[in-house]
Amino acid sequence: MTDKQTHFGFKTVNEEEKAGKVAEVFHSVASKYDIMNDVMSGGLHRVWKHFTINTARLKKGDKVLDIAGGTGDLSRGWKKRVGDKGEVWLTDINSSMLTVGRDRLLNEGTITPVALCDAEKLPFPDNYFNLVSVAFGLRNMTHKDQALKEMYRVLKPGGQLLVLEFSKVAKPLAPVYDFYSFKFLPTFGQVIAQDAESYRYLAESIRMHPDQETLQQLMYDVGFDLVDYHNLTAGVVALHKGTKL
Repeated sequence: MTDKQTHFGFKTVNEEEKAGKVAEVFHSVASKYDIMNDVMSGGLHRVWKHFTINTARLKKGDKVLDIAGGTGDLSRGWKKRVGDKGEVWLTDINSSMLTVGRDRLLNEGTITPVALCDAEKLPFPDNYFNLVSVAFGLRNMTHKDQALKEMYRVLKPGGQLLVLEFSKVAKPLAPVYDFYSFKFLPTFGQVIAQDAESYRYLAESIRMHPDQETLQQLMYDVGFDLVDYHNLTAGVVALHKGTKL
């Protein structure tokens, strides 16, 4: 075991421990994940994902990789964009989340391949996808730079990465946002999912995630060009876009 340390929310843990602890969180909340998203965001997560899907540079027949795709919201949208001749992979490191997403898409009649995989070690060839997306998953990854390098590797030249993630809220709203996050989210988690701790971790992990400019620079550092971001809902979330030239 290495002595290298990383954060799990506000706690400091060994790097090897983090993946297991994150896995416990998502195994616990998988069955209630969608309803909790609606409650926590007042339904806004649907607007954020809709914006992401509709601003992507995609055409019929393209190939898309949905990383940390969870219950399949983005994969469903990507499949509509690329059509029957396109290819959309729904992937996640967590088997419980991936099972929920797979079953949900099948029940809706959306047929798409799924894969249980780690974003830091993607099992796909170089220069394969036209688009890679990760929504609300990057902050849970231990080595974000390595994950971003892998996303860069599997993209075709001219391909695009979209990162939709919680970010740094506008300063005037920060006190209210903090009060909501640390007082209400664990309560919602306890009442709806019988798990306050996982939603306490959610609030903490958001605060530990790089802000908009830091993530933008991190994407540049691993090789992306034309990196830009759009703040949504006053910076509660941000959509980062980068291109592999």
